[in-house]
Amino acid sequence: MASARKNSSSRKSSSVAASEVAADHPRFAICVRNKDYEASLELRKLYPVLEDEFGAQHGMIRVIDESGEDYLFPNEYFVAVSLPQASHEG
Repeated sequence: MASARKNSSSRKSSSVAASEVAADHPRFAICVRNKDYEASLELRKLYPVLEDEFGAQHGMIRVIDESGEDYLFPNEYFVAVSLPQASHEG
């Protein structure tokens, strides 16, 4: 079962669509809301996104939060961003 810190209601509309998942390169999202997750998420911060089929089916997104661990959060808390390939090559 996927981990989540708090039960969240899923909604049909979201800021990050499941169709935006791209397995061949890292994805990132900017936090635009952090109600009830202030210790885990910083507003306007860029977070790495991990693909999570269960989360996508339930209106959630999996990000690596401030603890360094990955958790599910509501989609509407994030806006997906595209970065040039050179910006995330290691």
